[in-house]
Amino acid sequence: MQTSFQGVARLEVAATVLDAAALQRLRELDPAGNGVIFTRVMQAYLASLQRLLEQLAQAREHGDIAVVRHVVHTLKSSSASVGALAFSALCGEIEGLVREQRSDGLAPLLDALLAEAAGVNLAVKAILAALAALAA
Repeated sequence: MQTSFQGVARLEVAATVLDAAALQRLRELDPAGNGVIFTRVMQAYLASLQRLLEQLAQAREHGDIAVVRHVVHTLKSSSASVGALAFSALCGEIEGLVREQRSDGLAPLLDALLAEAAGVNLAVKAILAALAALAA
């Protein structure tokens, strides 16, 4: 069972990974103010992130640069919308490198992307857990 201290610590980590202003803009999209739309957006983002990271791993293994470009392009915009701005910027950097058909420095950038994705994943899960706890 998670203690409230652990929950607070996870939310503090989420606050360092996700932009508060972007999260607030998402919350404002919910006309009823009950957080249902916000929760659905975050759940959809999390599912998409996991699916796209699996595609990225396969593309990387097979050297499929077209799929790498598609994945980072897709993640760039969706990540920015949920406030994962550093992750979005890294996606943009990789997209630019791939668009220019340059492979120099691609491997370390992809490694950095995966590390940043892990933090984003944890941050979104922390927010969803906090919302679930509030709803209970």
